[in-house]
Amino acid sequence: MDTYPGARRVGVFIDVSNIYLSGGSRMRYDVLRQYAMTHGLIQRLNAYVSYDAERASTDKDYKERSRGFHEAIRSIGFHTTVKEVRWYTDPDTGRRYGKADLDADIVVDLAIQAPHLDYVILVSGDGDFVRPIQHIRSMGCRVEVLAFDSVSSDLRREADVFTSGYMIPELLPTNRRDNPWGTHSSTVRGLCSYYNQDEGYGFLVYLKEHSPLTWMTDTRNPDSPYASAFFHASELPEEFNPNTLPNRWTVFEFDLFKGDKGMVATNMHIAGTNGD
Repeated sequence: MDTYPGARRVGVFIDVSNIYLSGGSRMRYDVLRQYAMTHGLIQRLNAYVSYDAERASTDKDYKERSRGFHEAIRSIGFHTTVKEVRWYTDPDTGRRYGKADLDADIVVDLAIQAPHLDYVILVSGDGDFVRPIQHIRSMGCRVEVLAFDSVSSDLRREADVFTSGYMIPELLPTNRRDNPWGTHSSTVRGLCSYYNQDEGYGFLVYLKEHSPLTWMTDTRNPDSPYASAFFHASELPEEFNPNTLPNRWTVFEFDLFKGDKGMVATNMHIAGTNGD
């Protein structure tokens, strides 16, 4: 990696299976790397991946897709730890089940590498990482947890910063509009920061760009990387209960248009939830 004197040393640890099964199956690893670079000098990019060799022996498509994925993330600088799925048979039911527990590998690498890092981005929503986070925080590392759905509330509380992967520009492609994220007639994701129950309108906040200041959600602060968009209750999804607004757990995807008084959100739907 390139070196810059005095730069904060950053390490990224991705629990690939957890993220894949919890809303992040389309996560772009190149965008994640770009996001991590805003926090300082990247020292470690680690991805922990399971691989079913038994399935690969009969499923050529799975074998090729797995190989292509591993090669793709390695090509942009990620070190991959691959563990084969082991198959077991339940003695009571006779049902076979596979297991490839990579948590131990992640925990060991966190413990070994943390002394050489200042900032850790753990990409997982698994509550099993609460104690390891406590340990590396006690060593002086700041820890950011980044995840999508089914995020452990204990893990969120233990992290110095929790960032919803849905909120980071194009970490998950929107696939709805071609205009750049945050511009007129683009598609973005954000949270409801204010809602007037009586008048039936509110405001959504969304990240304008990659930034290490994801905790600074108050758009009145000139240093905030967020912008706000007005919305009317008629734009909410039909099945959604507006009495739950505002909250920090429901992530909306919506189209942005430039109105007379600022950005306006339309065509809102639920992208995901940050809750467990």
